[in-house]
Amino acid sequence: MLTLFHSPNSRSSAVVMLLNKMGITDKVEVRHVSIKRIDGSGEVDPTNPHPEGKVPALLHDGHLITERGAIMLHLTTIFPETGLAPPVGSPLWGEYLTWLSWYQGVLEPVMVMDALGLEHPGLASTFRSHNEAAARIRTALKNGPWLLGAQFSAADLLVHSLYGWFKDAVPDDSLIRDWVARCAARPARLQVQQADALVTAKAA
Repeated sequence: MLTLFHSPNSRSSAVVMLLNKMGITDKVEVRHVSIKRIDGSGEVDPTNPHPEGKVPALLHDGHLITERGAIMLHLTTIFPETGLAPPVGSPLWGEYLTWLSWYQGVLEPVMVMDALGLEHPGLASTFRSHNEAAARIRTALKNGPWLLGAQFSAADLLVHSLYGWFKDAVPDDSLIRDWVARCAARPARLQVQQADALVTAKAA
């Protein structure tokens, strides 16, 4: 049994988008939970199994999986027929793993630090700058239209997601802007935005 713990308009929204895009919403139960928000609203939900009270969290037959990259990797591996990841063990699979890991380990920390105005030579040398991160995305998109070339994958869904939160941070680069716009316009994303808005409105 697969159960995803989700809070509207949060990091877990990207995972719900993936479920919709993969066509597996009938195979994964989505449970709504409350979380503490950056603005001070919300609270930790005791029904949420995430050890830090965050989302997303995925339970698979009682085993807990957290972190968006790990959850997306797990789902695309156990449902390979959905085509949201390259074949396991293929060279392109290695690229796919790289993007999921790079997002968690580089892009998100870099953009959060930028948003908070944090600067330090040690941070820059460890995580690189946003300009360097954007250059890496641009290099991949030269072979586009997606990060893996011709194939849209969960990597595009994950990596572009931060630009949905930090719209002003989208680089002034046509390759990246167009890629973000293509990702944002996909039906699965629009469906989840509408569903999240409805849940939020009912809770208000």
